[in-house]
Amino acid sequence: MVAVLFVLTCVSLLIWCVLVFARGGFWRASPAAPLDIAARDAWPAVAAVVPARNEVDVIAEAVTSLLRQDYRGALHVIVVDDHSTDGTAEAARAAALQLQSPERLTVLSAKPLPPGWSGKVWAQSQGIEAVRTLDLPAEFLLLTDADIGHPREALTQLVARAEVEKRDLVSLMVRLRCDSFWEKALIPAFVFFFAKLYPFAWVNNPRNRTAAAAGGCMLVRRAALEEAGGIESIRAELIDDCSLAARIKHRGTGGHPIRLDVAAKSVSLRPYDSWRDIWNMIARTAFTQLRYSPLLLAGTLLGMAIIYLLPPVAALILGPLGWPAWIAWAAMCCAYAPMLVYYRRSPLWAPFLPLVALFYVGATFASAVRYWRGKGGQWKARVQAPMQER
Repeated sequence: MVAVLFVLTCVSLLIWCVLVFARGGFWRASPAAPLDIAARDAWPAVAAVVPARNEVDVIAEAVTSLLRQDYRGALHVIVVDDHSTDGTAEAARAAALQLQSPERLTVLSAKPLPPGWSGKVWAQSQGIEAVRTLDLPAEFLLLTDADIGHPREALTQLVARAEVEKRDLVSLMVRLRCDSFWEKALIPAFVFFFAKLYPFAWVNNPRNRTAAAAGGCMLVRRAALEEAGGIESIRAELIDDCSLAARIKHRGTGGHPIRLDVAAKSVSLRPYDSWRDIWNMIARTAFTQLRYSPLLLAGTLLGMAIIYLLPPVAALILGPLGWPAWIAWAAMCCAYAPMLVYYRRSPLWAPFLPLVALFYVGATFASAVRYWRGKGGQWKARVQAPMQER
């Protein structure tokens, strides 16, 4: 038994060596340096599309942050009210009136959701169509969520990044709220695991096949979106942001440049005060990420156990004899520390990552159970993962 445990800890240590040294430096968590915009004179027009479903608590702040952008080009905001029942549309209009900018905001009522579309993508498609029908001269589309607060310089930096680096898609993983106990304990790991799955350095390299984006903040070149088949090309996708990034990056031949970074100041306004809120956030699409495959689910659960749970358990059981487990646990802590610092948390939280991983393992399994029960992809009272995709 001791020999088997020792061998497994060696495997875990080998995996951590690969993750730390050969996984695109995914563990680095620092925003990109701001670009110097002083020399730029011409700024392209931008249309911001904001799908919103029962977001009355956050929509006003989100719209206000968009209308207050220090952007020298034209900016028009389109909010697509997706059958809200809480006064979301009225709150958005009130925010624009308070800023004396009602002419810069259009609020649309979403049409009924057709079969084969996810709710968010359907709302986005109507906002993008409105850009055409309103004849807005938008070279770029800012696809952003109703719960995102943008600093005044956000759009300027996004457009400058796209123009200077010739990127077709520039996305920011906004800083999620990290105030409550459960947010402090669980939220940094969410971005850590995402970055491990989609190393940002690989995403940003046109020669690498890895493509990803963060749906809360995506600036996309309108012509590139049309070349990729339009937003309707991802109509059924629940993980719409990464699907869109893949479409943009891999359209035609070769790789097209896209970029993903963690945000310096853009933030999510949505609170996660209960562990159940974070559990549901993970369980909504975790099994979708695994393509609804029981084999991938089993492999993921086993892999998470070997990578995250085995090192501390073996270290405490074997003591000094379990030196590979101690080193693997230390490597885990060192890799996680930069994300904790990014979220202004003490690195002393790092040794507890195995417990956080156990939470994520449970939520991932719950995602599969929900799918098998016909409740996959549930969001805002919608079930969006069809069973025939199994």
